[in-house]
Amino acid sequence: WALLSAVLWYLTGVGCQRSSLLNKKGFVFGKIGHPVKIYVKLHQNSPVLICMDLNRANTETVDPTYLWIGPKEKTLTDNSRISITETGKLMVRDFLEPLSGLYSCTLSYKTVKAETQEETTVKRRYEFMIFAYREPDYSYQMAVRFTTKSCVGRYNDLLFRVLRKILDNLISDLLCHVVEPSYKCHFVKIPEHSLLHELFIAFRVDPFAPGWKSACNDSVDCEDITNRNILKARDRIEEFFRSQAYTFYHRLNNTVPAMHFVDHSFQVVRMDSCRPGFGKDEGLHSNCASCCVVCSPGNFSPDVDVTCKICASTQEYGAKSCPE
Repeated sequence: WALLSAVLWYLTGVGCQRSSLLNKKGFVFGKIGHPVKIYVKLHQNSPVLICMDLNRANTETVDPTYLWIGPKEKTLTDNSRISITETGKLMVRDFLEPLSGLYSCTLSYKTVKAETQEETTVKRRYEFMIFAYREPDYSYQMAVRFTTKSCVGRYNDLLFRVLRKILDNLISDLLCHVVEPSYKCHFVKIPEHSLLHELFIAFRVDPFAPGWKSACNDSVDCEDITNRNILKARDRIEEFFRSQAYTFYHRLNNTVPAMHFVDHSFQVVRMDSCRPGFGKDEGLHSNCASCCVVCSPGNFSPDVDVTCKICASTQEYGAKSCPE
């Protein structure tokens, strides 16, 4: 901060889990005639799926049996990945992209007439669409403005380079860095003032500086760590420019250098991106609109885009390429 102030003074001399049917116990009940959509964070356990609708669960059920069918019409049994209880409750452990898909359960039970003891077998089918998701990777697009004496001369470029170095140093311990920096000089007419020259500076801050994976500490959900770091970086940069305004307007005996930060010019917008194989779709996944949801069959995402692209030849969840 002191370095930037010194540079500005020098330059003066020359002129910024989810489901609508999830109850408090983490159980998800089926719904007759309608698949229930469920979103499970990557590497987390799914909620407990109940092979009944809520009304049936609150009613006596005689001789119930349960048959669970998973993606690709595979009959499910209790194992290290899948937990199925004798009462038909299912949970998937350490959820991964290929585990996404349709899970259906057929409940069979009997009704018994009290007068004749006549038995009738009733079957009900419940469907659950389960999707893996992960949190988006955050970055921040930022913009600030600085006054300058002129739009020509080397001092504007010097200020730009010094500012970038200061910001990079400010957030380097968080393994975040400034990318895509740029600036333009404009003439600005302010009411009751003559024309002013201002530098409009823009840059993006992301959490993927060289060596960023060392911050993961073998965590499988590294976006939680990188997103936490980028939030800290955002706060530091915002505080830096706030301190610039205070310094220039309150600590310098009302004398302001010709090149200085324009108070209230700092702007910041969060930019989301999804890892390959994942994307956002508010229409299809309205219950998880902010999530990066696994790309469904017939779609793929090869890079850190925000949406999945159509590819008729992909048959798997989480496709990262489109076979010819």
